[in-house]
Amino acid sequence: MLLPFSEHWLYNLWLRLDVDQSDELWRDQILVQQVAMVTGQQDKMEDNAASAPDNIVTGFNTYDDFLDSQIKPLDLYYLEDEELARQLVELGYRGSGGVLKREEFETRKAAAEASRQAKNSQQRTLASAGKELKDNFLKALAEREEANRSGKMTSIIFIRDLNSLGQEVSGYIDYSDRLKTEDCEPYFSGKKRLMPRHTDLSFYNWETQISTSNSSANYHVMAENTALLFQNRLDRKILNVDPKALPGDFSRTPVQSSLNIQVVIYDHITRRKTTHT
Repeated sequence: MLLPFSEHWLYNLWLRLDVDQSDELWRDQILVQQVAMVTGQQDKMEDNAASAPDNIVTGFNTYDDFLDSQIKPLDLYYLEDEELARQLVELGYRGSGGVLKREEFETRKAAAEASRQAKNSQQRTLASAGKELKDNFLKALAEREEANRSGKMTSIIFIRDLNSLGQEVSGYIDYSDRLKTEDCEPYFSGKKRLMPRHTDLSFYNWETQISTSNSSANYHVMAENTALLFQNRLDRKILNVDPKALPGDFSRTPVQSSLNIQVVIYDHITRRKTTHT
């Protein structure tokens, strides 16, 4: 396609600007308008389909990314300035369709992200939802699921039982961490039993005497002499799981279950650490 101007024409246009040539900002603004009047009409005829604003904000991470998508190699060839090319688009002289201002883009972007998060929240179904639970332990887990998922509560579950090899094992499980890192639906549907693992807060095999401990996203494991302590990472409160010790800021609830030999649940209502002045 033949263009109605050449590099020489563009250069002459620059020289004919009736302004002080030391005023670069003013020259840039006039150049933007003049070049847009010449080149913009052809592209608007070719690209007369406007992109919907909602498609724009979901299709681009930033407003500058959107502006860059409207800039063609020919624009940069004649303007030799990326910022000027972006200004052309923002002024509405270049690109396809109507102009989406930066403020409107940011507003729509924030609204789209809020809508996405709300949709994901609605789609996130509790693993215990819709299950007919008869065992006390499963009922206790279901009662605590939403609070542990949302961060309102963090529960530590002590389980003692026999593994698939008939060996007695016991351990402390960060329930909130399990919910976030594993599909727990099989536990509530009866397809699997919740059992301690080597990767949990604490694990012990009474036959092999294998012992492991691991801090989690919610708790730091602290071994102090013969005591096993768990420190909440959010408010720094410490749980001593010794049955003879007071639970402190935690509640201790033994649960009778037909699924496991022994179950104890420690609940902690989390709150952020406050600074006193």
